[in-house]
Amino acid sequence: MADRLIAAQTRLPRRLRLLVVEGFRLAALQQHYFTESVAAHQAAHPGWDERRAHVEASRYVSPPEVAPHVSGGAVDLTPCTVSGTELPMGTQMNATPPESDEACYTAFPGISAEARHNRDILGTALVSAGFVNHPTEWWHWSYGDRYWAFITGSRFARYGMSHGPAH
Repeated sequence: MADRLIAAQTRLPRRLRLLVVEGFRLAALQQHYFTESVAAHQAAHPGWDERRAHVEASRYVSPPEVAPHVSGGAVDLTPCTVSGTELPMGTQMNATPPESDEACYTAFPGISAEARHNRDILGTALVSAGFVNHPTEWWHWSYGDRYWAFITGSRFARYGMSHGPAH
C-alpha cells in the first residue's frame, strides 16, 4: 500500500500532496463503529428487528467481517496543497449519501467544476497506481482487498482480515 501511495503521489501535480486520513483500522474499532450504527438505527426505528437494523447499518458502515479498512487494503484520502490545505471535493470526507444528497458519490454530476477537476486529478493518480475507488465515497480507495479483487477480476484478495495467531 505504501509503495502504491508513493507511486500515486508522484503522479499528482507538484503543488499537491495526498493527505491520508485513515488506512488500517483495528477490527475492534470497526466492530464498535458498526455496533453504534446498528444501535442508532434501532433507536430511530423502534419497530425494526435486529436483522433490519443490521442491514440498514451495513449500507454506510461495513460489518467487521467484510470491512475493507480491517484488511489494511483500503485508504481514505484527499488531495491537499504542500501547506496542508485540503482541496474542495464537493463534500466533506465521510459524508453519507443522505447527508450529502448523494454528492459523496465519486461520479456525482452536481458538484462544482473545481470539485470535479479535483476528484479527477485524485482518481487519475490513484488508478494509475493500481487502486480502485468505492463509487459511493470519493475518498475511499482500495488495493488488494476483497472489493479490489472483485472489481479487477483478481482470483483472490491480497489482504484479508487478520484474526490473530492460530491456536
